[in-house]
Amino acid sequence: MSRLLVSLAALSALSAVVPGAAIAADAFPARPVRMLVPFSPGGATDIVARQVASRLGELWGQPVIIDNRAGASGNIALEATMKAVPDGYTLFVGNVTTNAINETTFEQVLGKWRPSRDLVGITNLIEIPHVVAAHPGLPAVDVKQLVEYARKNPNKLNYASAGIGSYPHLDMVLFARVTGMQLTHVPYKGGAGQMVPSLMGNETQVAFLNLGSTIEHLRAGRLKALATAAPQRLAELPNVPTMAEQGFAGQGTNAWNGLFGPAALPRPILDRIFNDTVKVLSTAELRDSLGKLLMQVAPSKSPEAYTAFVRGETAKWAKVIRENNIKVAE
Repeated sequence: MSRLLVSLAALSALSAVVPGAAIAADAFPARPVRMLVPFSPGGATDIVARQVASRLGELWGQPVIIDNRAGASGNIALEATMKAVPDGYTLFVGNVTTNAINETTFEQVLGKWRPSRDLVGITNLIEIPHVVAAHPGLPAVDVKQLVEYARKNPNKLNYASAGIGSYPHLDMVLFARVTGMQLTHVPYKGGAGQMVPSLMGNETQVAFLNLGSTIEHLRAGRLKALATAAPQRLAELPNVPTMAEQGFAGQGTNAWNGLFGPAALPRPILDRIFNDTVKVLSTAELRDSLGKLLMQVAPSKSPEAYTAFVRGETAKWAKVIRENNIKVAE
């Protein structure tokens, strides 16, 4: 009899928990949601965050507020998310720098926090091809000429990045080592939102940048493209050769942006955010809007699949960083 009572009690408890969880998911969100962006307005991460936030807000009937917290190579917004209450009201839009690279480069700075462990990947949002962008006055029309000019003029050229340890920084470090170039690094805490103006203003002369942040400036002639990191030439830039075509296969990173939350996010809330985000990403309107900026919508199959992908990216970049002895000053 006692075993029967225990079983009945367990079933009663389970029936109480499951409906409660369902109600919590159905009621979410009951107030505005904050979406942290680790860079200044204007870059690809900010652009996609605003487009997704606007449509989620319409779907949920609650504002999804963009909170730009630039600085420390994205760690300010990253840490704020990892430390947030895991209730779905604090989300984070990150990229390969913040969610795969920073864990190794800023291991001491982050202390006990680990993005691959303390954040859950909800879904990937977009993928973006990268370009070697340059100031129009740079005396080079392609990457081969860039390399020749830089070799003849050591440290005369400045290159922009989104901060020490960001993938635009690591990509250029690796490329410079392969080619023997000597360039001066100029990091910008605001990401592409500051990198692009620095190139247009000739404060810097070259950078690895995503096309989502640069395509309109390339079309207007405010910047020029020396190469893309895409596998083949892009229809939007048919006259721009790839890195591989110019003899530099494997150089340059093509970017991704994704949606994250604190690791302990309750499963019903996680599923609700995942399903609704995939729903808005699947609309023709959003796909077309982002597609015009060369941002390809690429949602994940599940939060588990995306979390596993990001952990794989973290391990890949950790290997690159350690093998090349790349250090970040604390």
